[in-house]
Amino acid sequence: MRAKKSYGQHFLNNEHYALQIAQSLQLTDQYDHVLEVGPGQGMLTKHLLEREKDFSLTVSEADKDMIAYLGEHFPQLDGRVQPGDFLKLDVAELFGGKAFGLIGNYPYNISSQILFKMLDNYEQIPEMTGMFQKEVADRVVAGSGSKIYGVVGVLVQARYEGKVILNVGPGNFNPPPRVDSAVIRLTRRAEPLVADERWGDFKHIVKSAFGMRRKMLRNSLKAVFDQDVLRDDFFQRRPEQVSLEEFAELARR
Repeated sequence: MRAKKSYGQHFLNNEHYALQIAQSLQLTDQYDHVLEVGPGQGMLTKHLLEREKDFSLTVSEADKDMIAYLGEHFPQLDGRVQPGDFLKLDVAELFGGKAFGLIGNYPYNISSQILFKMLDNYEQIPEMTGMFQKEVADRVVAGSGSKIYGVVGVLVQARYEGKVILNVGPGNFNPPPRVDSAVIRLTRRAEPLVADERWGDFKHIVKSAFGMRRKMLRNSLKAVFDQDVLRDDFFQRRPEQVSLEEFAELARR
């Protein structure tokens, strides 16, 4: 069963790391369901099934060959394999609006889109954990002042708190990716930094600011704020110098 480049597949082959990832879900008292994205050959799946006293596992898989493989090797998943693209999956309908944990050895070619889908459904997802390309993982948890602080990190951290819990080298996958990987764990904030009714404004401001990363906010946000506002000293900074809380304040303004 070969990995397919079109699905961004790199199968984890290290049992120790698979067990660590499966055990990284810690808020299981807040939900009864877990959704695994891209189970592939089931390296992570089998360890999640061992935790079914804590939750009921459902998997989302786009590759028809892998779906057949899962059906043969994990008959206990009968009726709990969601075929097709996770990005198109209606998770609210899948779990009847109930909370669930999100986990996976995520396909690297859609990892950012997976994060954005999580943000769109954050009220249902108290925590998320899983494998990403290390560069993406580092961007997700980067703080202001960092050269890699940017759109993905600011948006995710407005609704979640996160940290890298494991770094994984290419040799732990088949086939080995050309990049290092990392596992991150995100836990939903008790209160989001940005109210839902301001989320659209927040995204627009953050994307506008980092879309002109080397320019000061007075230039990148001139289509958002009046000129008299932009004269304030605050807008003489570049986006990487602006904290999460300050971006949230801009959305409120």
